Amino acid sequence: CPVQVHMRHKALNHVEPGSGWSNYRCCQGYFGGCCCLQPGSMCESTCPIPCMCLEACLCPGAAVSATSNVIRERYQLGLDEDDVRLIRCSNCLFFFSICLSVVSCLTECEGDDALASVVNTVSDVVFCCVSGCMTAQVNHEINLREQTGTPQREEMERW
Repeated sequence: CPVQVHMRHKALNHVEPGSGWSNYRCCQGYFGGCCCLQPGSMCESTCPIPCMCLEACLCPGAAVSATSNVIRERYQLGLDEDDVRLIRCSNCLFFFSICLSVVSCLTECEGDDALASVVNTVSDVVFCCVSGCMTAQVNHEINLREQTGTPQREEMERW
């Protein structure tokens, strides 16, 4: 969780230097809200750090993806086909583990609890690996852009 908080701050300040947390919104608005929970209207402006901590702890996948989206959008970068496959694999494993857990709760089959537990563990490991790779990509991209002195937005002067 602390890594995602740090990386979001780093990404936001890379895109707009010196902005601190002023541009923070829950999941940066990339994922729509539900019911009364709408990004941008959940006190993010008054207490962005606690909101980001909650985002990172309660929705770690969305937090990683939102930070990645900030950098990819800034530099008009797309996802590699292999990245998409890894994300899809992680998502499928996650939903498969949920299905097995539900089946395990509803049936009295011998060994279904163990199978659900194993698939859940595999799903967690794959999620952690994919999240770590996405976070490392974001960090690498920011460091690369800062080292090469990529031009920032500048105002043109008229004569």
